[in-house]
Amino acid sequence: MTYKTLCDRLNGIYDAGEAKAVVRHLLETAFHLSYTDIVMGAAEQIPERDLLPYMCRLAKGEPVQYVLGQADFGNITLHVEPGVLIPRPETFELCQWLTDTVGVHQKANILDIGTGSGCIAIALAKMCPHYTITATDISDKALRIARDNVTDAGVEIRIVKADALCMPDSLSGFDAIISNPPYICNKERSLMETNVLEWEPATALFVPDDNPLLFYRAITEYAGRGLNAGGWLFFEINPIYVDDMVSLFQCQHWQDIDICADMFGRQRFIKARKP
Repeated sequence: MTYKTLCDRLNGIYDAGEAKAVVRHLLETAFHLSYTDIVMGAAEQIPERDLLPYMCRLAKGEPVQYVLGQADFGNITLHVEPGVLIPRPETFELCQWLTDTVGVHQKANILDIGTGSGCIAIALAKMCPHYTITATDISDKALRIARDNVTDAGVEIRIVKADALCMPDSLSGFDAIISNPPYICNKERSLMETNVLEWEPATALFVPDDNPLLFYRAITEYAGRGLNAGGWLFFEINPIYVDDMVSLFQCQHWQDIDICADMFGRQRFIKARKP
C-alpha cells in the first residue's frame, strides 16, 4: 500500500492534512521510516499483513497514540492506552510555567492532582531533579499506567490514590500544586472530534454544564490547606471560563494571579499564590 492509499483509508475520520500526519506518525514510530523514506515510497515495501492491524484500528477512529501504545510529551515518551487521557503538548507548557516560577534548581515539594498517565509529574521530575513529587489520581487504571511510566522514566515519584474532589488532609506541606482537571462542559461535546469523544475517558474530560468549575473549586479549597504559605497553585483551564477562574481566586484572596496563553494563543493556564 502506498502512503496515499493509507491516507485515503482515513477519509471521513480526519481531514486530508490530519490523515497524512497520522499515517506519517504511524510509519515513523511503528516501522522506523523517515519522512524521506515515506516520500520515496518505502511504505510500499511493508507487508500488508503488518500494516492492516494498525490501519483497521485507525479506520475505526481510535487515536494513533492508543494504536501505538505511546504518546510524546515534551522530550519524553509515555505509555498510553484507552482509559487514560492522551497527553497534549499544551500541558507541557504548564509544566514549564511551573518550573519558571518555582525555579529549576530549587528544592520544592510538588503535588500533581489527577496525574493520568503521569505526564506532568514525570516531566517535572525530569526537568527538576531537586523536586520531591507526589502524584494522585482516582482511577486504578491511570495509577497503574502512571506507575509503569514512572518506572520506565527512571524517576522517583510518590503515587497516591486520591479523589480530586475530596483530597485528604494527610497530603500537605506542598510548595506548589499543579492540575489539569476535567474542564469541558457537556454542551461542548458537539464541538469535539469523534476520536476524542468515543475513545478518551469521559471522566477525565467532562464536567456538568451547571458546574463548570467543579474541580477547580474543590482543588482550590484543598490547596488552602495543602499548600505552604506563599505556595503556588497552577491550573490548565477552559479559556471560556478564564474570568470565572480569576474571580474564584480573588474571592478567596489569593495573590499574584496570572494568566498565560498556550502555543495557540488561547488563555489556557492560570496560577495564583497562597497568602
